[in-house]
Amino acid sequence: MSLMLISPAFSEGDVIPQKFSRLGENLFPPLKWIGAPSHVQSYALVVEDPDAPNGTFRHCGVFNIPPDWDGMPESADRKHAGVARFAENDFGNIRYDGPQPPKGHGVHHYHFRLAALDIADLSVPPSAGVEAMWREAKKHTLSQAELIGTFEVH
Repeated sequence: MSLMLISPAFSEGDVIPQKFSRLGENLFPPLKWIGAPSHVQSYALVVEDPDAPNGTFRHCGVFNIPPDWDGMPESADRKHAGVARFAENDFGNIRYDGPQPPKGHGVHHYHFRLAALDIADLSVPPSAGVEAMWREAKKHTLSQAELIGTFEVH
């Protein structure tokens, strides 16, 4: 079985509920995964919006997620500070920041990407940013899964 990423909050291709956006409560959505390689040492996760007006916008980056985890709960960026580490997102925050596309810009697609890594400690400072963290994670990726949700502001 290959690595699979799901959310109890929304299905593949469906709308991300407003409470997980910056227009709502800005909560980190709950995530679950199955099918990890047996020799995984840690996980890394990114949330990106490639439909942003100025190119891909990174909403969240999490790394050094323990290998025995099979998901992340709602509000994981508030509940698990210090266990899994968060990288600085493109809003300049070291946490999750949900969808907030420009009004009338159309449907945006939010890519939640999970990587199972072959190292336990990804040595990047949180201030390096999500893009730098993910670039480093890709060097150690054993398996990857993706979940896409959408959001639009009318």
